[in-house]
Amino acid sequence: MLRKIKYLIPLVTLVVITSCKKYLNINTDPNNPTTVAVSKILPTTERTLGDALSMDESNGGLSEALAVYTHQMTTREEADKYGITGTDNNVGIPWSKLFSSTAQPGATYPIYGVLQNLEDIISHATADGNTRYAGIAEILKAYTYSVLVDVFGDVPFSEANKLKDGIIYPKFDNDAAIYDSLFKIIDRGIADLNNTTAPNTLKPGSDDLIYKGSVTKWIKAANTLKLKMYTQIRKVKNVAADVNALITAGNLISQTSESFLIPYGPNGATDDRNPGFYDYIATQRSNHVSPWFYEILKGYNPNILHNNPDPRIKYYIYNQLNATQASRDGNQTEYRDGPFVSIYFGSVGPDRDRTQQNSISLFGIYPIGGKYDDGSATIAADNSGTGASPYRLITYADRLYLEAELIQSGLVTGDARAKLSAAMAESFKQVDYVITQYVKPAQTVPALVGTAAVTTYTNNALAEYDAGSAAKQMEMIMTQKWLSSVGSAVDQYTDIRRTGYPVIFDPSNPAMAPGGRVQPPINGDPINPGAQKSVPVQLSRTFALSLPWYQTELESNSNAPAQKNPSTYKVFWQP
Repeated sequence: MLRKIKYLIPLVTLVVITSCKKYLNINTDPNNPTTVAVSKILPTTERTLGDALSMDESNGGLSEALAVYTHQMTTREEADKYGITGTDNNVGIPWSKLFSSTAQPGATYPIYGVLQNLEDIISHATADGNTRYAGIAEILKAYTYSVLVDVFGDVPFSEANKLKDGIIYPKFDNDAAIYDSLFKIIDRGIADLNNTTAPNTLKPGSDDLIYKGSVTKWIKAANTLKLKMYTQIRKVKNVAADVNALITAGNLISQTSESFLIPYGPNGATDDRNPGFYDYIATQRSNHVSPWFYEILKGYNPNILHNNPDPRIKYYIYNQLNATQASRDGNQTEYRDGPFVSIYFGSVGPDRDRTQQNSISLFGIYPIGGKYDDGSATIAADNSGTGASPYRLITYADRLYLEAELIQSGLVTGDARAKLSAAMAESFKQVDYVITQYVKPAQTVPALVGTAAVTTYTNNALAEYDAGSAAKQMEMIMTQKWLSSVGSAVDQYTDIRRTGYPVIFDPSNPAMAPGGRVQPPINGDPINPGAQKSVPVQLSRTFALSLPWYQTELESNSNAPAQKNPSTYKVFWQP
């Protein structure tokens, strides 16, 4: 129940905001305010954006479903078998948090979401000459819409969030046209941040959860967002001049501390932990770490990173059992390898739905602020971690992987191998940074950077890159990016659709069982040891090329299109 209350608070706050006839000025009576300042709206908006994109176990976030689609997580719920529909929470809740509601029958007031709040900040900050707030809001607006286009394709844009102008039923705009507009919004945001003639009597500080009002960091994030978006459309538009100009100018995210992150805090007076952490305290855990992801980390996959175990595995995955313990829940496991317990994507096997609440392996201290796997093998609980891990929008590692992809694809000159090496080094550094600067665990957690295991892993990965064809080298770049971005699945989903990499589990192909093994998968259950077992799988549909639109939006908005077929509907940048 407490988990539900956490998400009601921002919505109630937003309803109160929208019921006011005036916006953003402060009443002279501090005990009876009738309006809310932009400094109060900004932190709620930033955090709600993080919630909407997160791996939210109980309320639904985009990464909750997309982590399954990108095969880092498995579940018994709708995302399994690519089965997300427009009525699913993983579509409806993020859509509602990002957009204001449209034409809800009987509603006294609309519930305003991220984009409406950003429009209000832009409008009133501009009118008041507080252009730094306007610039931040414009960059966040562009980022939010870029995600919506990447995931859904056509969405309301030109007529969205215009209830005050009498537009109740916004049309869905062409996704390519929206993207073109977003580059202009980013440029406008940079200009507003750089405006030295505006009064800026109110300047963002601690109310800006992301960069504490740093103009320098916001501009670097804006330019890096442009680099990401240009890379995203590189197969349908010649962006060579654009990406080369951005890289040559150099005003991009250039160190770990400049990464574009939405922070979360530990449990306190208000519970604002990373939404993905709630698997640790859930009464019915439904999120499993994917065996496909696990086996690549372990070095089991014969086609990539074979016999090259990833030293991040104890940071990424927490095992509630040790290698010799029987399931605490008294049931046979579907997939087990020593301490690791999970289920398969698309499984219809006899062990798929057996309770493993206190036995399944969970995501760890990174990415959700859970527990580092120190071998203690205790049942996950509220005190198993701080949950204070940020949601990562764009990291410095991401920027380096983008450049490696651009060099490998021939759009930028340079050494793709050197860039990949730098990106991998930053990926390990990023884990240490998040743990020490954000999570701050009670556990003693060893650093990754500088260890022999990291050096060995990196050298082996680069040797595999050197020995590969051009296609294999691109696969190595995108697989390392996929491994680095665990927990932030939106860009993983776009990367797979754009490049075809990393190679993901194909349950329709028996040769693509987890690990790419033709033989049956592992059954390392100590109670029933030895015999490997073949698990039948089936799909609801083929891999989704986009997510379905929110069904309530389509039914309540007379200008909305008919529901799409996610298996065939392509976003404009898809080859």
